[in-house]
Amino acid sequence: MNTKNEPRPHVKTDNNANETHYYVSLVIAIAIGMAGVFVRFIQETFLFDTIANILLVVASVMAIRTILRILK
Repeated sequence: MNTKNEPRPHVKTDNNANETHYYVSLVIAIAIGMAGVFVRFIQETFLFDTIANILLVVASVMAIRTILRILK
């Protein structure tokens, strides 16, 4: 059994999860989603419901893409 501590070479990891642009895009997606929820409760009309649904879908797609890029 070797009891001597040998120095190991430094291993560079490609951890991009801490980059700022991921979190900025997540905040933007959350803001768009909150705007969609707000528009949903303004008035019960076809136009506002359509706008709210579009905003929610765009925010969901942005958030899922960002999360998958972080995990990649």
